[in-house]
Amino acid sequence: METALLIISILLIIIVLLQSGKADGAAQILSGGNSELFKARKERGSELVISRITFVLGMAFFAICLVAMFV
Repeated sequence: METALLIISILLIIIVLLQSGKADGAAQILSGGNSELFKARKERGSELVISRITFVLGMAFFAICLVAMFV
């Protein structure tokens, strides 16, 4: 159980680091410089695949944590 949790957590960290940033800079996020930041932006191609893999790994991590908590 712990081995699966370790592997999933490492894969989750790697896949999150592979995702592209949706903002041009951190300053725009903090100051709200770009009002159309997420407007009309769709994920396509590799971004969509990485996003779905991130979701699946996150749900697997959550499920394994819940199972480990009750075992």
